Amino acid sequence: MKNDPVTVRLADYRPPDFLIDRVELDFQLDRKRTRVTAWLAMRPNPAGSGTRRLELGGDELTLVSLKLDGIDLPADRYRATPEKLIVEDVPAGPFAVEIVTEIAPAANTKLMGLYRSGSAYCTQCEAEGFRRITYFLDRPDVLAIYTTRIEAEKAEAPVLLANGNRKEAGDIPGTGRHYAIWHDPFPKPAYLFALVAGDLGLIEDSFTTISGRKVALQIWCEHGREARCAYAMDSLKRSMRWDERAFGREYDLDIFMIVAVSDFNMGAMENKGLNIFNDKYVLADGDTATDFDFAHVEGVIAHEYFHNWTGNRITCRDWFQLCLKEGLTVWRDQEFSSDMRSRPVKRISDVRTLMARQFPEDGGPLAHPVRPEVYAEINNFYTATVYEKGAEIVGMLKTLLGANGFRAGMDLYFRRHDGQAVTIEDFLAAFADATGKDLSQFKLWYAQAGTPELDAQGEYDARAKTYTLRLAQQTAPTPGQPVKQALHIPVRFGLVGPNGADLSYERAEGATIEGDVIHLTDASQTVTFHGVSSPPVPSLLRGFSAPVKLAVGLSADDLLFLLRTDADPFNRWQAAQMLASRDLIAATRAVRNGEPRHHDPKLAEAFGAVAADEALEPAFRALVLQLPGEADIAREIGRDVDPDAIAAARRGLRATIAARAASTLEKVAARMSQAGAFSPDAAAAGRRALANTAFDLLVAGGGREAIDAVVRRFHAADNMTDRLAALSTLAHAALPERVAALAAFHDRYRADPLVLDKWLTLEATVPAPETLERVRALMADPAFSTSNPNRLRALVGGFASGNQTQFNRTDGAGYDFLAGFVASLDERNPQTAARLLISFRSWRALEPGRRALAEAALRRLADKPDLSPDSRDIVTRTLA
Repeated sequence: MKNDPVTVRLADYRPPDFLIDRVELDFQLDRKRTRVTAWLAMRPNPAGSGTRRLELGGDELTLVSLKLDGIDLPADRYRATPEKLIVEDVPAGPFAVEIVTEIAPAANTKLMGLYRSGSAYCTQCEAEGFRRITYFLDRPDVLAIYTTRIEAEKAEAPVLLANGNRKEAGDIPGTGRHYAIWHDPFPKPAYLFALVAGDLGLIEDSFTTISGRKVALQIWCEHGREARCAYAMDSLKRSMRWDERAFGREYDLDIFMIVAVSDFNMGAMENKGLNIFNDKYVLADGDTATDFDFAHVEGVIAHEYFHNWTGNRITCRDWFQLCLKEGLTVWRDQEFSSDMRSRPVKRISDVRTLMARQFPEDGGPLAHPVRPEVYAEINNFYTATVYEKGAEIVGMLKTLLGANGFRAGMDLYFRRHDGQAVTIEDFLAAFADATGKDLSQFKLWYAQAGTPELDAQGEYDARAKTYTLRLAQQTAPTPGQPVKQALHIPVRFGLVGPNGADLSYERAEGATIEGDVIHLTDASQTVTFHGVSSPPVPSLLRGFSAPVKLAVGLSADDLLFLLRTDADPFNRWQAAQMLASRDLIAATRAVRNGEPRHHDPKLAEAFGAVAADEALEPAFRALVLQLPGEADIAREIGRDVDPDAIAAARRGLRATIAARAASTLEKVAARMSQAGAFSPDAAAAGRRALANTAFDLLVAGGGREAIDAVVRRFHAADNMTDRLAALSTLAHAALPERVAALAAFHDRYRADPLVLDKWLTLEATVPAPETLERVRALMADPAFSTSNPNRLRALVGGFASGNQTQFNRTDGAGYDFLAGFVASLDERNPQTAARLLISFRSWRALEPGRRALAEAALRRLADKPDLSPDSRDIVTRTLA
């Protein structure tokens, strides 16, 4: 095939043959023809091969001129193609290369390299976008000091930004143009380069670091949106202070800048000193953003800021080590948000994301280790496994070492590797050296794909006063890894006694136990606890201490007991999820067999009791009341999945809960809806979450009064959280009232693309037969654009990943739609096209009819000769 991906292997890593010490860039900005001059101070790498042949990578580049040590090179000394520049016989010592290229930002629809977003120029260079600007050693282990000069028409681009500190700026007399020069004193790889130029609005603030340095803070956005940047600025300042207190990490430049752009393939980018953000993770106010949006702004702002140390000052040696910066930094932003909000609620939310996004990845054809050993297209490895599972590994490391040992390891890591490009081995060595712990078995978490299954069975001996707990771990084969080894799994636990308090024990044997953590290191271990006064109910994996699937031999009554009494909030939530999952799986089976559905009344009563329990924080109660989603149940069933049957079972259970707990839900909804000025703080957000969850369950009961109450709530809402929640309830119940409400929402926000993304997603996720045609029609709506990744994710991604029944239609039309759309998008934006294809990842788990139709759609894509490497990689692995 024309665009077959090139396989890259970790085992083939070799140091670069040349190093770059300094980079001086000059940009003559023009929409159609930007001229880039790159002056590179280079030298042979002592660890390299010794070759005098210099090879620099490119991507769709046009070479204008080339100089070596200031002298024009004759044509026989080099070869240039759009993808590569080869210079023969470079000096054996230090030398300088000057490369002039021309690029067309306005024509760059891939949104990698230098491109246009609205009226602004901006860049995205991770992972391999810098080679779309100039020929370069575009790999993360080549670190250089950058100086960047930008020149542009002042009327078009009055703002000129780049990495580092601004050193000089001024007008160019008689030209209408101006310039700015920026210098970053910290060595960095090319993927962290950034440039922004345009006519932008600004909010400013400052931050005084722990050592007394004053840092200027700037957030740039489209004019008219400045007020919506205030929460992002507040989040930034809290992030900076938290990183000083939690990890002793002080900011290092004179200025920190964030730019919000509307066209961005990713969420945000941590470029040194100049973070570029998808505007959905910056802009927020009560009328346009939900509580979920505010939390995301806070978390993503923190994540990108924390990268200044875990990603920028210390970067990864090669892209196989991507989890070293992403998994570690996700864990850091999760800890920050836990400290800012409710730690139990944040933990449950993070695990829900892990189970929804990463568990299916680990259990399907796209499974890969947290540190892959091979890839064909690196853009396809910015995955839930690298990010979310990578974060879980860091959390386990802290559990194994304790808070003090973990902090000692982090401190040593920062001291030892500042300014370096490093590996997972370097990271773990810092913790091993700081604590004396052997982490060789723990390292398997980075190398082994798949979600381990942990089976737990307990038995109490009343006569001997012993409790025996048998633990066994198993990881199923994954692509390229048919045989698995036993992992070091930290199992945080409690033995819950009849009164709900944890029982003590005199001693234990069969495993190493430190505090409340059992260290499971073998394929199976039997732990015997002596001196246990009464029969316990085991509470295992407290706080979700390891990313595993737990199969525990507990009855429904045991789980109801844990839901009522467990001291660990996560396991109370997990008990509710287990109960609901068992009920829904049984009901799904009944639907498929044409049998009556019976839902356990005790479950509905327990949910009602949680809703009414004022001792529990509202956000936690809301999470307990939210049943596992249709995709969650499909994942639990695992094979021969019928999405329609799952949806019917879920509707039935929700209706049962509504019927049996109606009075309680009505009281909770009323109590939590008491008027007051909107605030995005965690407590207020929790009250809104509980109220909206209660209203949603009441509507599931089908009563006219509940439906009318939600319609009134939609029209009367004074904030986006309540307005969108009411609209979601109407849409996801496929009620006729949704049509007028969706139209009213659209009319109110017709001029706000970010809010209209919410409307597009709701339209795409209505579980009704006419939804696919509605999605097709909306592709012609002015609110939709195939050139904007946010619009694509909202409408097409919303349909494919968020509408289980309609994407998985029995006629295959949903699969055909997505495959056809990706085929048309692929040439313009292959990165976004490839990510949309991930919705096919669980096709083999479907019942035979749907499975055959999904496979046919994938094979049509596979037969497309000009499919991009990004999309071909996903299709090939999905079909493998």
